[in-house]
Amino acid sequence: MESIKENLDVHYPQFDNELKSLIIANGRMQRFKSGETIMQQGAFLKYTMLITKGRVKLLSEGDEGEEFFMYYLEPGQACALSFVCAQKNKRSDLDATVIEDTEAILIPIDLMDELMIKNKSWYYFVLETYRSRFRELLDVIRSVAFHSMDERLSYYLVKQKNAFSSKLIPLTHEQIANDLNSSRVVISRLLKQMETQNKVKLHRNAVELLK
Repeated sequence: MESIKENLDVHYPQFDNELKSLIIANGRMQRFKSGETIMQQGAFLKYTMLITKGRVKLLSEGDEGEEFFMYYLEPGQACALSFVCAQKNKRSDLDATVIEDTEAILIPIDLMDELMIKNKSWYYFVLETYRSRFRELLDVIRSVAFHSMDERLSYYLVKQKNAFSSKLIPLTHEQIANDLNSSRVVISRLLKQMETQNKVKLHRNAVELLK
């Protein structure tokens, strides 16, 4: 595992030297295994995470246990929700599950107020994190409100291709259905239609985007 300084230099170059020194002095590196739940809805947060490796999926859980995909956290990103919880001492509204083996820098929540007040590079990073997450959530709302499921599926696959940096998307029909708050039967039928149209090629536990 690389040091905190090495990870900050690579993934968070916008941080100034003072901020990096504060994070090195107060943070710690942590590994998380694929499938591990690292944040639970209703729990208080002790740390904010700066992702340096892997992917984390954030989900909202309904009253009957259904899950709705919100967004991913990837290297160079942080959880906007943890900033809000730090400022208001609130419980988490989302669950976070590790999708790929992940490494992150953990920064104590208690340090957030000091960083926001004293360090401009952290302040601007938090604002940019809020802005990018708001844009992603707005995309989700627009997708649900204004697009049919086949359009939502096409948009989702393009986002996954970009996230994985590969046309081969290693997700099962069940996982895609969960992310889109749909059923596996519906997603399988739509994917089969897309395959007939030469838009995708279906593999075992993966979908290859052709167009």
